[in-house]
Amino acid sequence: MPINRLMAVALIGSALAFVPCAGVAEPFEESPAAAGLDPDYAAGKKAIEAGQWKAAVKAFASVALRDTRNADIQNYLGYAYRNLGEFDLAFKHYGRALELSPRHRGAHEYIGEAYLMNGNLAKAEEHLAALERICLLPCDEYDVLRKKIAGYRARTNQ
Repeated sequence: MPINRLMAVALIGSALAFVPCAGVAEPFEESPAAAGLDPDYAAGKKAIEAGQWKAAVKAFASVALRDTRNADIQNYLGYAYRNLGEFDLAFKHYGRALELSPRHRGAHEYIGEAYLMNGNLAKAEEHLAALERICLLPCDEYDVLRKKIAGYRARTNQ
């Protein structure tokens, strides 16, 4: 192999070593490093992990004022509102997450689950189909929503 070609292969190989692997991030986050940059974001994640939905909403709402283009923040707000049973607000924030990032796997999974909780199987299946297009390799979000849809069908005989 000529020296220039060998150097090019080596450079490409070293560059790829620094590309983050999609499997490393939490499935519902596109930018996992954001928590280290903003204390409210980190507090919101801790509140989510502890099931403290109101605290999560408060923290992520504060972050959202400063970072209006972050789909992960909107997805977390949707998730927290969904767990509070405030579905109108959950759908609003999931929708905003998908406006900002139409391929956001976590937002597709969670909005699909919210639609199931509201008895809208057709809309949940739309988001499952979106995940099938987005996930070129198997992804957890697709598997989780597929299983939840199957469980919903079994419970409702649909």
